[in-house]
Amino acid sequence: MAEISAKLVQELRQKTGAGMMDCKKALKETDGNIEEAADWLRKKGITSAGKKSDRIAAEGLVDTYIEPGSRVGVLIEVNCQTDFVARNEAFKALVKNLAKLATNADSVESLLAQPYSENESVSVDEFIKQTIATLGENIQLRRFIKFALAEDKQGVVDSYIHTGGRVGVLVELGSQTDSAAGKEEFQSLARNAAMQVAACPNVEYVSVDQIPTAIAQKEKDIEMGKDDLANKPDNIKEKIVQGRIDKRLKELTLLDQPYIRDQSISVEELLKQVKGQVGEDIQVNRFVRYVLGEGIEKQESNFAEEVAAQMGGK
Repeated sequence: MAEISAKLVQELRQKTGAGMMDCKKALKETDGNIEEAADWLRKKGITSAGKKSDRIAAEGLVDTYIEPGSRVGVLIEVNCQTDFVARNEAFKALVKNLAKLATNADSVESLLAQPYSENESVSVDEFIKQTIATLGENIQLRRFIKFALAEDKQGVVDSYIHTGGRVGVLVELGSQTDSAAGKEEFQSLARNAAMQVAACPNVEYVSVDQIPTAIAQKEKDIEMGKDDLANKPDNIKEKIVQGRIDKRLKELTLLDQPYIRDQSISVEELLKQVKGQVGEDIQVNRFVRYVLGEGIEKQESNFAEEVAAQMGGK
């Protein structure tokens, strides 16, 4: 059996949000395979899919920039060390300027190499270093994504920023004509779709038919292995599992969510209503959701020592 180190337990704990001793047991059961251990925890009902530990966090801002005409938009995350600096006006201005500059970049590296808009004698990277010296904290341009409608396509790109820059969403909606894209009902739909995604942390796909087969099969494998089905006949087990999978997959899709402004209809039904109002077919092409600090571990004093001590020094 592979040695279960404190570092491995810490990694699984951050990935699943499960308790330390449960993580240790799961890793022992799966010979130290972290992906199999995460699935083992789910089968035992100890953790749920996609749950993230509250130790994963970072400060800074998520912000957005939409070009005039709403055909190009950017969602960006810039990190700093404390919430105090995140509220600083100089830091806020930096993030907004970076979001705008990112419309002409295709990677973090290319954005850092650009001349900075407020002082073109220095690059973005150099200006960030100057700002670090001024504010006294490390600042990192972590990531951004750009949506741009193809020249032969119609629609809008819109965004929504929630909780003071801690959650941000970028959406792209398509229409058949520029006339429909310019209608108030269509533009309101884009903003409401962005707000919907912000309110639904489990949503990853537009519709069920976009979910990869491998994801659906993995969900089936997990459900089939759950303890509460162990003594069920195979035909009954299949029906129960299929019902659970259908429910789970719908939890991952935007169109199947109850509409946040009217829980009596789904987002898909809202889409149909707006289609009738604008008089042509429309669709949600894509979306992305950023959560500030997602996947970044804040420094926790002596956490590794704490884990090692409770594991008997291993």
